[in-house]
Amino acid sequence: MIARPANRARTLKSPTPHAPARTLCTDCGVSRSSDPRRCGRACQFIQPDYAAMETRVQGRPRDPGRADELHFGPFRRMWRAALKRPSDGAQWTGITTRLAERLLETGAVDAVLTMAPDPEDRWRPVPTLVTKPGELARCRGMRMGYAPLLSLLEPAVAAGHKRLAVIGIPCQVYALRALEQELGLEQLYVIGTPCSDNTTTENFHRFLGLLTPKPESITYLEFRADYHVEIRFDDGRQRRVPFLQLPLSQLPTDFFPLTCRTCVDYSNVLADITVGYMGGEGEQWLLVRNERGEKILGLLGDEVTLAEPGSAGKREGPVKGFLANTERAAGGLPLRRMPSWLRPIVGWLMPKVGPRGLEFARARLEMKAVETVLHLRREQPAKMKNMVPPHVWKLVEPYGLAPRPEETKPHSG
Repeated sequence: MIARPANRARTLKSPTPHAPARTLCTDCGVSRSSDPRRCGRACQFIQPDYAAMETRVQGRPRDPGRADELHFGPFRRMWRAALKRPSDGAQWTGITTRLAERLLETGAVDAVLTMAPDPEDRWRPVPTLVTKPGELARCRGMRMGYAPLLSLLEPAVAAGHKRLAVIGIPCQVYALRALEQELGLEQLYVIGTPCSDNTTTENFHRFLGLLTPKPESITYLEFRADYHVEIRFDDGRQRRVPFLQLPLSQLPTDFFPLTCRTCVDYSNVLADITVGYMGGEGEQWLLVRNERGEKILGLLGDEVTLAEPGSAGKREGPVKGFLANTERAAGGLPLRRMPSWLRPIVGWLMPKVGPRGLEFARARLEMKAVETVLHLRREQPAKMKNMVPPHVWKLVEPYGLAPRPEETKPHSG
């Protein structure tokens, strides 16, 4: 008989501490498990099947005839949301952390698998298993870097955790869902956060160093939907930098790896509930995808305010500009050719006339789809037929991109 785990944070070790070298790998943790060969059927960068996975997890694939499902995947309800009493130290108001706390407080799960900051580097994510609600406070906020979250799945099950919640980004959640039925869990809740670009923690420190002479003084950084990056410092100062004035041209071309430039799941379609901000217009953005997601959100009761998300502006122009820049780029980051004197003016205009709310989120999804097609064609053309699903081709079709014969799988039957 397995003893019930103690109600405290647990430090567990992955079965294989070092990840085997692989191309197009975000180190989700599967390659560090007892059977690294499972990557072949679990990795979204090898042979993903989004339609089949969406049908199994959400009960149906995305419906192109339903508003926004072509972009965001299957969902039941979509909200602009905020906690009535924001949590101290939260990235936004703290909805993601609070959902996990409530799952533990109500006994719906035994443990939550998520990320915590490295004790020696606040920006470096470290996988952790939390069994006490109060311990989740240390997991708040954004980290940047690769972290083998799923390497703790086997140790968690071995420790007796049969009811588990996982907070993860899309590449982690896809692999989790691919292996879910092998884990022997009694219950699994998945809280997904959107993700479109990641980099190594070392690269991120380099980026911080371009923003201020004292990067170690930065305690908070967030890319906001109002076309600004919000930065907070340890002395209480705050600073907002327009996207167009970021020092992106000074970063190496491989700052964002090919995996992130070719990811087609920004909105974390296989989660039970997606918690982000792109469609939130200054608040958080929730996509409740299934019955489990409804239950998770319901645990907040009247702690949260919910409203219909708004949408304004037009996305076609910005997406076409992004396409042109990406086509001209030699590789890596899109070129920024706007004159320096014009950037402050455009940076001031974009929050007022550019796409906002859901239109901003749609624009970001279409940019990611464009980026996927162009970068894979240039760097890994043989992978296109397996990695680019049909719905992505529909997103890029209005911008003159269409699959070549060798870029799609032949129809069966």
